[in-house]
Amino acid sequence: MSFIVVGIDGSDESKRALHWALGEARLREAKLLAVHTWTYQFTTGPGYLPGADPEVRASIQKEAEQVITDALAEVGTVGVEVEVKALEGSPAATLVEAAEGADLLVVGSRGRGGFSGLLLGSVSQQCAHHAPCPVVIVPPVR
Repeated sequence: MSFIVVGIDGSDESKRALHWALGEARLREAKLLAVHTWTYQFTTGPGYLPGADPEVRASIQKEAEQVITDALAEVGTVGVEVEVKALEGSPAATLVEAAEGADLLVVGSRGRGGFSGLLLGSVSQQCAHHAPCPVVIVPPVR
């Protein structure tokens, strides 16, 4: 079965990308892989490495999965088989890796980071340059 990957970060732009990807998945009768990436940013003190704490990682993983669940609940998924993955790693690199074998990678033009004045966010730009499949960058509503 063919599949489409969509990057979700909870931003309005990523929700528009999700909505577009769901419509395309319905048209193609394709499965949708909804991906949210997260990285652990931490500072350490003597003798403490919070990134190694399994409870902290599990909590972050759960929050990351909730970002996807909330976005899917908001737009609805009727008629589409959806798989959810919350993956640790750099957003662009993780999305590009998740898109291996996909028919399409869909991202918003801007996400939570960066400057709102940029035409393309760094994640969408990197995906466009490095993805192993066609990339759709869903523009913001004007």
